[in-house]
Amino acid sequence: MNTIPSIFNQRVVARTVFGGSEVCPNVRMDAAVILINGSWSPSRMKTLDMLLDCGFKSVVSVERNPENYNIEDISHRFPSVKFIIPLERVTDGDLVNMAMQEVEGEYALVLRDSIDIFANILTPKLFSKITEGKPFCVCPWLKLQDGVSFPVVFSPSSDGSVFRVDSSTKITDGINNLYPFDGIALFNRSKFIALGGYDYTIVPAYWQNLDLSFRAWLWGEKIVLSSFLTMSYGADRAEEDTTASQYSNRFYLKNLVPKFVRDHAEIPWSSFLLFLPRSSCGFFEALGQFRDARRWVRENQYRFRLDAVSLVEGWGEEEEKANAQSVAAMLRAVENVQAAEERKNDGGIPAEKDKKEK
Repeated sequence: MNTIPSIFNQRVVARTVFGGSEVCPNVRMDAAVILINGSWSPSRMKTLDMLLDCGFKSVVSVERNPENYNIEDISHRFPSVKFIIPLERVTDGDLVNMAMQEVEGEYALVLRDSIDIFANILTPKLFSKITEGKPFCVCPWLKLQDGVSFPVVFSPSSDGSVFRVDSSTKITDGINNLYPFDGIALFNRSKFIALGGYDYTIVPAYWQNLDLSFRAWLWGEKIVLSSFLTMSYGADRAEEDTTASQYSNRFYLKNLVPKFVRDHAEIPWSSFLLFLPRSSCGFFEALGQFRDARRWVRENQYRFRLDAVSLVEGWGEEEEKANAQSVAAMLRAVENVQAAEERKNDGGIPAEKDKKEK
């Protein structure tokens, strides 16, 4: 495996870039949109029109296959849209990393062409609401094509010494979320870059997504889910491949093994004895992977704010706190309505009128 990247976009991907010669019309929010395209769609023109009408600061369309359509022709029709075509085989994370370099805006909404994109998918009012507090990532409430919900709320847990990701369909606005399903989310662009973006050496999309998200939590950032930002798949949703492999080993070494000590993180050499039997590779290969992870953690040791054990233990407490706050807010709303009804029934309003007449 390649060594763990030390900086954002350490891998330089050969690419072709078209368009973007004009500014986007009617900019209404400090946000960009990144559209990841897997195949040609007859509705592509309509999709780009709708995204431009939303008022994004910049629109970037990343094409996996340059044969989807004539990029030069479509870039002339949409001069404010920037089209990026990688000229080599890349991961999903590479596509997003490249686009993050090209967009303008405090936040960037990452979408896939499998999503049913509609007019006003993100409005300026909603954008202001869901970015209060400047979270690193805001996940949408994703649904299936027929509007049916599926698990998009994820939380870290453990079964003894075994790490596990639990999923749920229970939606609460603003709830903490371990990672955005399918990588579809609104990202704070500067925080995305500061976190190093996606690790291109982790090829499977699931582990790559989980790696960045887990790192964000360990480095003190927040990922939340908004029940107001809703989207549906226009076709079958993606299936997450959680198969254990050398790539899950890299996630394990970067995120689960580091221990937070006083003010920094470290990987003790004693952890190698635990990693070796679960690595499914030879001694020297396992040792090389372990050394690389120790180097990476040492380079970033003071960016950690906690370790995986603390994250798992504190997650339940955060959920209970959020649920209590949600219930309290609902009770206050009910009490306010009841108080207004009581004032009205007690003649409070007519009494005020009589007072003025006197």
